[in-house]
Formats: sequence, structure tokens, C-alpha cells
Amino acid sequence: MILIATLFPLACWLGYNLAVPLLERVRPSLSVIMSMQRRRWVENITGRVSPLDAVLSGNLMQSVSFLASTSVLLVLAIFAAFGNLTPLMASLRDIGFGVELTSHDVQLHLLTLLVIFVWSFFSFTLALRQFNHFCIMVGAIDHTGHTPPEEVTAIARLNSLGAKNFNNGIRAYYFSVAGVAWFASPWLAIAASVMTVIFLIHREFFSSAHRVAASVAVIASRRERDLG
Repeated sequence: MILIATLFPLACWLGYNLAVPLLERVRPSLSVIMSMQRRRWVENITGRVSPLDAVLSGNLMQSVSFLASTSVLLVLAIFAAFGNLTPLMASLRDIGFGVELTSHDVQLHLLTLLVIFVWSFFSFTLALRQFNHFCIMVGAIDHTGHTPPEEVTAIARLNSLGAKNFNNGIRAYYFSVAGVAWFASPWLAIAASVMTVIFLIHREFFSSAHRVAASVAVIASRRERDLG
């Protein structure tokens, strides 16, 4: 049971990433809707020369950079926990959650958390690199002539890839909370993982943010159709 609870948050995280593309075939997610807005952003960039786009891109990269640095600190904290396993075991016994954990159980669970945060670090750094490429491609846009739709699509796609990896890193933080709940109770870790999946599905497909973003996309589409 303890082993299942240890691996359950990681399994839920992987399962969610595999299931979302299947759900998006039935109902567009918030990420899909925002990808449409990213393309509109790039289309507008081609028609203007403004520092606004540099500011927006800089804010994206700053947020990703902060979370990537935080992931490194969390990885170092887990390594520190490995080096202080005896005091950690004593602290868990003193807290008195009523769960008998062996040093092997704790080491395995720390390893699972390490995998989650290392994965999040690589997700954030990959997103940072893709946003950096996005900035370069935006700077390379020729504003003196017509930008081909294929170029606009490619640049927007790169921005969406960065957002996809950023979201994957954020999900690691969500499921790590379920991993921390394991120290209180294996059943609590399983329950927290399930609740995290429900929360993410609601946020991506049924939240108020999803409804607002969808309505904005519809309004923008109608305006573009009328102007066309």
C-alpha cells in the first residue's frame, strides 16, 4: 500500500498528460483556446513596431526563470533530506501521524519527489529556451512587407510549445503537494492525487477562465469574419 501511494502522484501526473490530448478531441481545453490567442498576438505583432511585445515576452520568460530556479532549490532540499535521513525519520515519528514508515519507504518516496522536481526543472528550462527562440523570431519579423501566414503559424506554434512545457512544470508542483501528503498518510496522498486531477480537469475544461477565454475567441473570430 505504501509503495502504491508513493508512485500514485507520479502515475496521475503522467496519466493526466496522456489523457488531456484525448479529451481535447471532444472539448477544447483552455490551453487550446489560448493557443488561438497566441496566433492572434503574432498576427498583430506583424502589423506594429511596439515595445509592448518585448515587455510581454520578458514577463513570460521572467516567470519561467523564477520557477526553474525554485525547482533547483527543491531538488537540493531533497538531496539534503537524503543526507539527514535519521533526523527526518525521528521527526516523522515525533509528529505522530500513526503511520509506520521505514527508512527504505522514505528514501523511495524522496526519490519519487526528486524525479518530479527534476522533471519540472527540465520542463521549465525547455519552456524558457522556447520562449527565448520566440523572442528572436518575433524580432526577425519583417514589418516592411507582408508576413506569410505560414511564418505566423510557426512563430505562434513555438510560443504554444513553450506554454505547454511551462504548464507541465506547473503540474509537477501540484502533484508534489500530493506527494508531501504521503508523509501524513498513504491514503491522503492517493486522495490528494485524485483531487489534483479533478482540479486540473476542471481548470482546463470547465472553469470560468475557460468560459471567458472561449467567449473572447468567439468575439474575435466574428470580428475578423466581419472585417474580412
